[in-house]
Amino acid sequence: MISYSPFYKTLLKRGITEYALIFRYGISANTLHRMKHGAAITTTTINTLCEILECRVEDILVYQREDADRLS
Repeated sequence: MISYSPFYKTLLKRGITEYALIFRYGISANTLHRMKHGAAITTTTINTLCEILECRVEDILVYQREDADRLS
């Protein structure tokens, strides 16, 4: 499963707020809501976030393998 936990660490590190992403950079509030709830976002959005935050994809998301029990 994809986790966006690195995204919030990167925001803090860069000193950029979610408010700034919405009103300064044009990221939709719905996109941030989807990320908070672990829902899918587009690769275009990931690319845009990387450009804004001047970071790598790994600074926005990470793949976490689900438990083997849940995969069966």
